Amino acid sequence: MLSASEWLASVKSAEADGEFFRAYDTARQGLAQHPDDLALRHRAVLALARSGATKHAQALYRELRLGGCQEKDVPELEARLFKDVALAAPDGPERIPLLLAAAEKYEDSYRRSGSYYPGINVANLRLLAGQPERAAEIAGQIVTKLKALPPPTGEERFWVLATLVEAHVICGDLEAASEALAAALEASQGNNSWLSTAARSIHNATRAKRLPTDWLQTFAPPTVIHYLGHIISAPGKSGRFPARDESIVAARIAELLQARGAGFGYGSLAAGAEILFAEALLARGAQLHVVLPFCLDDFVGHWVRPSGDEWVRRFEVCLAKAKSVRFATEDEYLGDDTLYVYNNRLAMGLAVLTSQHLFAPVEQIAVWDGARSPMDIWRKSGRRQTIISVTPDAMPLRTGRTAPRANRRRARAMLFGDVKGFSRLTDRQLPNYVTTVLGSVEQVCKAHHNKVLLANTWGDGLFLVFKRAHDAADCALDLQRALSQLDFRTLGLSDPLALRIGGHLGPVYETLDPVLGHENFFGAHVSRAARIEPITPPGCVYVTETFAAALALEHSEKFACDYVGMTEAAKGYGSMRMFLLRSRRRAEDTRESYPIVV
Repeated sequence: MLSASEWLASVKSAEADGEFFRAYDTARQGLAQHPDDLALRHRAVLALARSGATKHAQALYRELRLGGCQEKDVPELEARLFKDVALAAPDGPERIPLLLAAAEKYEDSYRRSGSYYPGINVANLRLLAGQPERAAEIAGQIVTKLKALPPPTGEERFWVLATLVEAHVICGDLEAASEALAAALEASQGNNSWLSTAARSIHNATRAKRLPTDWLQTFAPPTVIHYLGHIISAPGKSGRFPARDESIVAARIAELLQARGAGFGYGSLAAGAEILFAEALLARGAQLHVVLPFCLDDFVGHWVRPSGDEWVRRFEVCLAKAKSVRFATEDEYLGDDTLYVYNNRLAMGLAVLTSQHLFAPVEQIAVWDGARSPMDIWRKSGRRQTIISVTPDAMPLRTGRTAPRANRRRARAMLFGDVKGFSRLTDRQLPNYVTTVLGSVEQVCKAHHNKVLLANTWGDGLFLVFKRAHDAADCALDLQRALSQLDFRTLGLSDPLALRIGGHLGPVYETLDPVLGHENFFGAHVSRAARIEPITPPGCVYVTETFAAALALEHSEKFACDYVGMTEAAKGYGSMRMFLLRSRRRAEDTRESYPIVV
C-alpha cells in the first residue's frame, strides 16, 4: 500500500506530463486508501478543473468536504472554480458579475495572506471585468512584492517569473513582460501543467489589454502532433513510399518535429512513415501515444511484416516505449480497410483533445503522395497541416484480402437510453407513459429523422444509431431537454422519471436483421455502447473517449465533454474513460472583440 505522499507524487508526475485525466484517476485511487488526506482531496479537484470539467470539479469539491477549509491552497481552489465558471460564461453583461464574484473570492485570500498568487488572479479578473485601473493598481503591488523577494528556486521560481510576466502585461509594460518571459520558460523545467495554467492567464490578460500576442508563441506546452503516412515498400518492391527515400523522409520528419517543438505525438505504427515519426518523437523525448486500428497480431501481419522483419523489430521497440497504446477496436482486421480510416479519425480527435486541455498548439504532419487522403477532414477544420511529399515509383502491391463491401464495418455513433423510475409505474400509468414520455421521444426523433439510421425502443429502453457523433450528441441533448420539461405529476405519473443516455462511436456491421425484417447494427461496439447507459446518472449523457474525440475534432465549438474518470462499465465489461456531454453556451452579446481562453 502506497503512502499518501507517494500517491501525491504520482499525481504531480501525471500533471507534469500534461495528463490531467490520469492525474485525476490517480488521485481518486490514492483517496480510496487515504480518504482524509487533504492534499489528495485538493489535487483531485484541481486535476478535474484543469481538464475543463468545471461542474464535476465543483461537485467533487463539495463531495470531498473542502468548503470552509482554510488550510494552504484550498481557499484558492474554491476561487479557481468560481473563475472557471466565469471564463466559460458567454461574452456580455451576464459574465461581468461572475468575473467579479471570482475576483472577490481571490481578494479575500489576498487580504488574509498577501500572497502574490491570489493577488495576480484578482488583477486578471478585474481586468477582464472591465476595471483596468484597479487591475493595474493590484498588478503594480504584485510587481513590488515579487521584486522584494529573495531569489526563489524550483517550482516557486517559475510561478514568481510567470506572475511577473502577467503583472507587467496588466500594467501595460510589454517590454518588461517580454524580458521576464524567457526566464519563466526556462524555469518551467518542461512541466506542462505549469505552462498550461500560466499561458492561459497571460494570454487572456494580453488580449484584454489589446496587446500583440506574437511574443507569447513560445510560452505554451509543446506542440501536439497528429502524424500519419504511407507504408514503406519492402527492399526491391514498389510502393507509394519507396524504400530508397527512407533516409530523406526521416531527416525531414526530425527537422519538422524540431521546428514545431513537438512534445506529443498521436498516430498509428505501420511500417514506414509512422514508425519513422514514432522513432523521431521518442528520440527527442516527446510522448508517443499509439492508436492501432485492430488487434496486434493482425496489425503486425498486414501493416508491418510485409515491409521486412527489421520493421517488425522497430515496431516492437516503439510500442514498448510508447506512453500509451489504444486500440480503435480489439477485433480482427478481416480485410476491412475502413477500420484504418476510423483509426485515423480517432487519433486526430485525441490529438485535438490533448491540445485543448493543455492550451497547446496542434498540427498534423503527413508523409503522402498527393492522392485522395484521410487528411481532408483535418484540412477542412482549418488547423495547421504539413505534408512531406513522396513520389511513388509504381502503384503499391496490396497485402491481405479486402472485405466485400457488404461485410465492411462502418463507424457509427450509438445511443442507449433508459428511463429511471419506469419499473415503479403501475399498469394504470403505463398508457400515459407511452403517450407522454415515449411521445416526447418520438417528437425528438422526428426532428432528427434525416440523421437517425435506426430507432428502437423496448419498455423503458431506447437504441438510436447515427452516422456522425455530432448528430447523436444533438439528439441526446434534445432528448434530455424534452424529458426535463415534462411535468410528471400533472401527467399522472406520481414519481418523476429521468432519462440516462450512454453514447459511443465505433465500427459496426449494418445488415438486414432476418427477425425484424429491416436493417440493424451488430458488433462488439454495440455491446460496448450498451454497457454505458446503466452507469450514467439520471438526467445525464455519458460518452466514451472515442465519442468525445470525434466531437473535439469537428465540433468543439458546439459541444464540450467533461471528464468524469475511469468508470467501471456494466456487466463486468471493464473500465472506460467516461465524459459528460454538454452543450457549450453561445455568446449572445459579442461586443468584446477578444476571446477568453477557457
